[in-house]
Amino acid sequence: MKTQTKSKKVNKQWLHDHTNDTYVKLAQKDGYRARAAYKLKEIDEELHLIKPGQVVVDLGAVPGAWSQYVRRRFAPKDVGVGGAAAGALNGTIIAMDILPFEPIEGVSFIQGDFHEASVLAELEAAVGGRPVDVVLSDLAPNLSGIESSDSARISNLVELAIEFAQGHLTPQGALVCKVFHGSGYTQLVTLFKATFRVVKAIKPKASRDKSSETFLVGIGLKTPLRKVPAAPIPLDTH
Repeated sequence: MKTQTKSKKVNKQWLHDHTNDTYVKLAQKDGYRARAAYKLKEIDEELHLIKPGQVVVDLGAVPGAWSQYVRRRFAPKDVGVGGAAAGALNGTIIAMDILPFEPIEGVSFIQGDFHEASVLAELEAAVGGRPVDVVLSDLAPNLSGIESSDSARISNLVELAIEFAQGHLTPQGALVCKVFHGSGYTQLVTLFKATFRVVKAIKPKASRDKSSETFLVGIGLKTPLRKVPAAPIPLDTH
């Protein structure tokens, strides 16, 4: 009984915090499916990653807030925020998740587990050999509460996202990946630095204070698999 009562109190507190959350209210006002849109918005406004005409792959896309944000960035400038989720689209967005995805006009969706070769093959077929400008990964495993096990699961997803990025990004392309502070974090930063010419760790204001999540952004592959000359990255790295 005590455990159940404590659980109810925790759930009630979470619901209260969620309902009164500034970014939840903003998401409702702006028509985003989740407050996570503002995490990507802050990252993009700092690093200028998303531009019309690009090919963007959104991994772990459900409920679709990141795809919505990219969709709006790809809309003509004369279309207001409220109308930017429909109509003209200057760019390509391919979303993937293990969970069902409520359709977004102009966004191609693949449902499946990113670990599975058949799903990865379907994703690669959707890309169709085109160079990808940005890979977004909000992938996260179901956590068990066992730190060593959870760290290994998180690291595995990040490594898969990096491997996909290496095989598909343009030399100046970017990978945005959700990670968590704790066991394995330092190793993931090291892996990013070994893979990308520029690496940024960003904790957006829209991330909850109690959350250990951080976003690692890698820009410009050090060893691109695509035979395209690497150009200087127009980014202040200091």
